Amino acid sequence: MKVAVLDDYFDTLRTLQCFGKLADHDVSVFTDHIRDPGTLAERLTGFDALVLIRERTRIGASLLERLPDLKLISQRSVYPHIDIDACTRLGIVVSSDMHAGTPSYSTAELTWALILAAARDLPRQVADLKAGRWQTAMGRTLRAETLGIYGYGRIGKVVAGYGQAFGMRVLVWAGERSRHRAVAEGMDVAASKQEFFETCDVVSLHMRLVDATRGIVAAGDLARMKPDAILVNTSRAGLIEPGALVDALRAGRPGMAAVDVFEEEPVTDPGHPLLDLDNALCTPHIGYVTRDEWELQFSDVFDQINAFAAGAPVNVVNPDVLGHRRR
Repeated sequence: MKVAVLDDYFDTLRTLQCFGKLADHDVSVFTDHIRDPGTLAERLTGFDALVLIRERTRIGASLLERLPDLKLISQRSVYPHIDIDACTRLGIVVSSDMHAGTPSYSTAELTWALILAAARDLPRQVADLKAGRWQTAMGRTLRAETLGIYGYGRIGKVVAGYGQAFGMRVLVWAGERSRHRAVAEGMDVAASKQEFFETCDVVSLHMRLVDATRGIVAAGDLARMKPDAILVNTSRAGLIEPGALVDALRAGRPGMAAVDVFEEEPVTDPGHPLLDLDNALCTPHIGYVTRDEWELQFSDVFDQINAFAAGAPVNVVNPDVLGHRRR
């Protein structure tokens, strides 16, 4: 099969051991990012399979309709960036391992790194030291503070454990089923969303971005946070009402944010509003970008390509396509 890999920003996939699983295919890896569907359609003409690295590129109907040879989209995790209905209509299989039982420890670890870095003001301390200035800011101790976990799923549960190991009180807010599960596992659950945002010293978001969670953190929620509180988002920017975080940081509630995700990615403009704020610590969506994590993820992605090539697609998220899939 002729396989295209999109958005491998620094040409990493070729260096993975699991890349050898594609040895029997004609693979092209693209390291740049193209937003325009017309330009992208020209690039992808003639390819049988498309490998996506999470949600880096939107795959809409207007693009898909210009790719008559495309038979398979293979990726891992959720797929809000793919028009599944259009894929089904056009006979394109979408395979995505949802890894329901496997937390992303790399994302959980980055979350904790951002919490520590924000609490101790590490970016400014490092920058000032390099500029010849010694001890220019005062950090804070996390022990005995309250860590809020918004979304008690696979990653949120791991981060909650890190907080407990550091002597923090952990408070959970989530959907009803997740709240019940948290209580069953011995966690403290806030009485209300309002109490959650008012009480927590650190709030970390851990939800998938779906229609029901888009904008679930509103400007009013942020305004309830303490002036020295920290908001951490390593999940998806769309969980927060558009523009609300920048406005909240400028208003001083919360006092700081540490974010790994943005509404439009990649962010290459140094004038981005969040990058211009002294009380925002930003990283370029690297929560899942570790060698161990990528070996795990793309081993699955490449297995899906080989299964399709063998005539037995796996992890198909649009099973209605199987009766009329392209061959």
